[in-house]
Amino acid sequence: MTTHQLLATNDVDWADKRYLLVDDFVGIRQLLRESLRNLGAKQIDQAASGGEAMVLLGKHRYDVVLCDYNLGDGKNGQQVLEEARLRNLLMPSSVWLMVSAEKSVESVMGAAEHQPDAYVIKPITEGVLLTRLNRVWNKKQIFKEIDHAYADKDFLRAARLCDEQIASNPLHEIELLRMKATLLLKSGEPEKARRVYEKVLEERDYNWARCGLAKIMMNNGEVAASQAMFQSVMTANRFYIDAYDQLAASYLLQGNTEEAFNVLEKATKLSPNSVLRQVNYGNSALKLGNIPVAEKAFRKCIYIGEYSVRKTPEAFFGLARVCGQKNDIKEAQRLLNAAIHQFGGDQVILRAKITEGLVYHESGDYRRARKSGEELEAMLADENKQRPGTETCMEMASLLFAVGVKEAGTSLLCFVARNNHDNLPLLDQVQAIFDKARLSEEGAEHIKTARKEATDMMNTGVLLWKTGKLEEAVEWMRVARKALPNNLRILFNAAQILISFMQQNGHDAALADEAVAVLMHVDTLAPGQQRFAQLMEQLTQLAPMQGVVAAAAASEFEAENGPVPE
Repeated sequence: MTTHQLLATNDVDWADKRYLLVDDFVGIRQLLRESLRNLGAKQIDQAASGGEAMVLLGKHRYDVVLCDYNLGDGKNGQQVLEEARLRNLLMPSSVWLMVSAEKSVESVMGAAEHQPDAYVIKPITEGVLLTRLNRVWNKKQIFKEIDHAYADKDFLRAARLCDEQIASNPLHEIELLRMKATLLLKSGEPEKARRVYEKVLEERDYNWARCGLAKIMMNNGEVAASQAMFQSVMTANRFYIDAYDQLAASYLLQGNTEEAFNVLEKATKLSPNSVLRQVNYGNSALKLGNIPVAEKAFRKCIYIGEYSVRKTPEAFFGLARVCGQKNDIKEAQRLLNAAIHQFGGDQVILRAKITEGLVYHESGDYRRARKSGEELEAMLADENKQRPGTETCMEMASLLFAVGVKEAGTSLLCFVARNNHDNLPLLDQVQAIFDKARLSEEGAEHIKTARKEATDMMNTGVLLWKTGKLEEAVEWMRVARKALPNNLRILFNAAQILISFMQQNGHDAALADEAVAVLMHVDTLAPGQQRFAQLMEQLTQLAPMQGVVAAAAASEFEAENGPVPE
């Protein structure tokens, strides 16, 4: 079939779309440009590197991106796609074709993990290009409104849109059911998601449905059954990497580091270019005392993360711990300095100081470990600096107790208890740290007091709300959020009170932005909460003309780059 015959059957107007070609070879870009021009394309931008592509993606919204996998020095195509998705630089209807002559399993799987719309092997004819574009574009239009709701984090509305699309597009029912199950999980509705997966499995044995069902079973405490299902998925398709990651996570939940390590070892051999997977592999090896493997994993992580948006200081901290175990304190310190230099920020400086203390303590240099502990205590005394996350607080408290800095360690654990006053399993972990420091009775009393402080603060705000004193309730919950910035109950109630205030007094853009910010913080701390989805839907209903999150993102984009093209 000729190009003209293909164009005659094509119902998509490719002339009004905006395109981005990303390839480090100018000849390939010219060939692709001519192919697009033959399809009628007029607006075609080009990038010769991953860095150039990110600049253009930040300036314009593209309908179609054709990106080569290998882009020479700097970011590769996988890393460009990963960052574009993470930074929301693609429209819900945008089409991303990963183009490459690379056929290796490692490359294809690495790209596939970040879900391009298609992976096209060179050389590409105009006929192949048009066929792929048509197929993907038409499919994307079915998901367009769902993706908009998803981008706005209105997961409940997005799930309902899936049902509407299934009714009008039965040929895509399975894909829509897969999306619906994902949305229900994000909405905190695991049992409804479970029913979706079970419905799909009644028709056909899809690995993604079994994997999704196994995740729900794992979270429900059906650990043995979930592990058996993950393993069956891996047997059916040894390249289904998500099953490996989830199986390793289930072993870690059980405290079975050795089994987790074995699974991650297989996964990293199949798909080694995931920063997060290499960090997890390195950490499990470090816990088992397998220093050579830990070192290899962390070095690999630093290497593949150099141009990745997922680049993490955790690899530097892990490798510093490895160097400490090898008694190479100078190299450990160099790595910690590199982490501070490359990432910066109070939290990274704090983590670096914790790791420094652990390196000294584990290498037997207790004098320097004590000095690091005292420096940490001084850093924590600065009330203007944000406290770290729960795991970091607990790790830091353990170190402080180990080097004899009792007061600062106790303060950190009280902070954790106040921010997690109804999380009994976590409070048991806090008590275990006190127990190890031979502070059992004192620790139990601290935890009891911290829980009461959090409960009293929350109840005061709720009482003001329930008695109709909404303005006072809003102000009180602001005070509560400042005192307990990571307490989910307080954050949810603060958002609910802001919404209630607007329901009674009318929509207010500043209050809506404040509520969104609170809920986004919740979603960062603990994604997949049912109440998050419910409150986001209430917020969207308050401003029915535009989604609250998408509108804020669009406004920010236009402020920096001008209007989004139609």
